[in-house]
Amino acid sequence: MSTSPESEALEVFQGILTAPVYDVAVTSPLEEAHLLSAALGHRIWFKREDLQPVFSFKLRGAYTMMARLGADQLARGVVAASAGNHAQGVALAAGKLGCRAVIVMPVTTPAIKVEAVRRLGGEVRLHGNAFDDAAAYARQVAEAEGLTQIPPFDHPDVIAGQGTVAMELLRQRPRGLDAVFIPVGGGGLIAGMATCLKRLQPGIRVIGVEPADSDCMARSLEAGRPVRLEHAGTFADGVAVRQVGGLPFRLCRDTVDEMVRVSTDEICAAIKDVFAENRTVLEPSGALSVAGLRKWAAGRQGLDLAAVLSGANLNFDRLRFVAERAGSGESREALFAVTIPERPGSFRAFCELIGPRAITEFNYRYSDATTARIFVGIQVAGPGEAEALMATFRAHGLGVMDLSDNEMAKLHLRHLAWGFTPDPELERVYRFEFPERPGALLRFLTCMSVGWNITLFHYRNFGSDMGRVLAGMEVPREDETAFRAFLEDLGYAWTDEKDNPAYKFLLA
Repeated sequence: MSTSPESEALEVFQGILTAPVYDVAVTSPLEEAHLLSAALGHRIWFKREDLQPVFSFKLRGAYTMMARLGADQLARGVVAASAGNHAQGVALAAGKLGCRAVIVMPVTTPAIKVEAVRRLGGEVRLHGNAFDDAAAYARQVAEAEGLTQIPPFDHPDVIAGQGTVAMELLRQRPRGLDAVFIPVGGGGLIAGMATCLKRLQPGIRVIGVEPADSDCMARSLEAGRPVRLEHAGTFADGVAVRQVGGLPFRLCRDTVDEMVRVSTDEICAAIKDVFAENRTVLEPSGALSVAGLRKWAAGRQGLDLAAVLSGANLNFDRLRFVAERAGSGESREALFAVTIPERPGSFRAFCELIGPRAITEFNYRYSDATTARIFVGIQVAGPGEAEALMATFRAHGLGVMDLSDNEMAKLHLRHLAWGFTPDPELERVYRFEFPERPGALLRFLTCMSVGWNITLFHYRNFGSDMGRVLAGMEVPREDETAFRAFLEDLGYAWTDEKDNPAYKFLLA
């Protein structure tokens, strides 16, 4: 028998009213963000779910579902697939309820997250290279051992537990909120919060925020049906979901006013904003709502806006990447590729055009007897100053290209020793995401034909479960079919960069 959208929403709302979350959760504070408010011209509030016992809201949903299980189900135990915050929530809830919890995590999960789950009493089993592999294995474990699965977002009790965040928010700020910004992965948090907000204060705009490379909810709402992504970006790993849950989608379809997509750089800038505000370092998904708020609020004035800070389980090694990219996210660093004449004094003349501005990056390479190429990063006050600099360079006869939004340039080329391949027509240039596990590089080389010469290779890791690789290979034209088979068999996410203007300018 089918269930109507209204009855589903009513079930979730009633579940919010009776959710026993305060057995394990705290009422997280709602704090005014004075610095960001002054900078943007609004009154901005942070809902601090990063201050929960597991540094994330996820324990609310996990405990609500587990507390409502029957005694026989609790006696047998539960199982969950997760690489992070949901795993910790389930483990903590199991400890409180005195039941067994098996947590299936991909083998690529950083050790800090594995140990956190074990400290909370979870029985960790490492399986597969990605979340989908772990989830499939968790289903097998549930059937073989009689355990109850605790899904991360697609269950009415889980959604109800997450929705208690909205109930708290309305008590703390009973009137005056114009919009609430909520991070979106599988959709459990926004579905629960939106269901509550629209029933109690329908005038509040509910705005979901997703990474531009993991925008499955935005695409689903646009299509009118759940859409599955071929690949989900991994920087904001807490929301790296390829398809939203069926129930979250149906609830959001009737309650979410709009979605905002943000870039990796904008997320890094938001992490910096929150640190400046309260000296807290959020994980990327935890700062997602602030990034969306910043983007949406531009051009508007005088509103009361709230953002849910959803988590602070950050791998320390990622800080170097966040610091590197935050300037770009604030539009305070411009990256240029510039061609200057190869003659005495031209290098100094170029520096004089930059003037007293701070230089963040400077790479120079002799090109030929007449020209030289420069990759330069410059601190600017905003996009307007970057555009003025480009106009100045061009007015003095210099060739210039703005690379400030070029992912390959920011991730690889600024750290790469430049050069040129003997036959650029045969060179293929691809960006890959390598799983951080022993043998990943060897697998790449084994899958690749021995007849293809590697012309370029640059690897970076930021303390996550994925390493970033830029690779160039000389592939004969007659090997086109074999090359496509290589990409498919490899199983790593890839991006073709042969037409990237930064590659053509600096490497081709």
